[in-house]
Amino acid sequence: MRILIVEDEAFIANFLRDGLEEEGFAVDVADNGKKGLQLAFDSMDEYDVILLDWMLPGMSGIEICRNIRLENKTVPIIFLTAKDTVDDVVFGLKTGANDYIRKPFSFEELLARIQVLMRKNETESVVFSALGIEMNIEKHTVTKNSRQIEFTQKEFSLLEYLLRNKGKVCRRTRIIEKVWDIHFDYDNSVIDVYINALRKKLDEPGKPSVITTVRGVGYKIETDE
Repeated sequence: MRILIVEDEAFIANFLRDGLEEEGFAVDVADNGKKGLQLAFDSMDEYDVILLDWMLPGMSGIEICRNIRLENKTVPIIFLTAKDTVDDVVFGLKTGANDYIRKPFSFEELLARIQVLMRKNETESVVFSALGIEMNIEKHTVTKNSRQIEFTQKEFSLLEYLLRNKGKVCRRTRIIEKVWDIHFDYDNSVIDVYINALRKKLDEPGKPSVITTVRGVGYKIETDE
């Protein structure tokens, strides 16, 4: 599960990122409005929740929320802001936010609200399937032709990313960013190790691998069509 934080106060952004990563989320952080909107648009279908400050340099949270809603009606958005009047709350919700939390706030409350919104987001499938593989995000299970297979957390996250993007080529640079949360030049040969681990658990003798290598680019899982 991936969360975007758009927050210009470094202490708050780091606190949220560390706490959410401990809870198993992959986290992207933007420290200004324009960068936040760009990240949201670049990876719109990959975010499960967006945490949005109101007062940001470059572009306000209100503007970001409005722009996101023009492209995506369902991704849950939570305002985290010091603006705390009833009028502010109503305005933020009318702009398109799903929830509104006043600063300062407790991490436990925020986490609970994130979990509630993710459950309510009915258009987001918790089950991904292709080529006999079925992954249930909520139950954290994977089966291949009805046979249950155990995966490490990182293997599970990599397979989830491939299944979410089935039929598309997942570039190595995007995989290292989205699964390992690394945003700089990095030896991404670790991806090959984990792809091989997935193949050993998912492939059947004498049959083509469920994960296709696109040489020099990345990997993909084909659709059933």
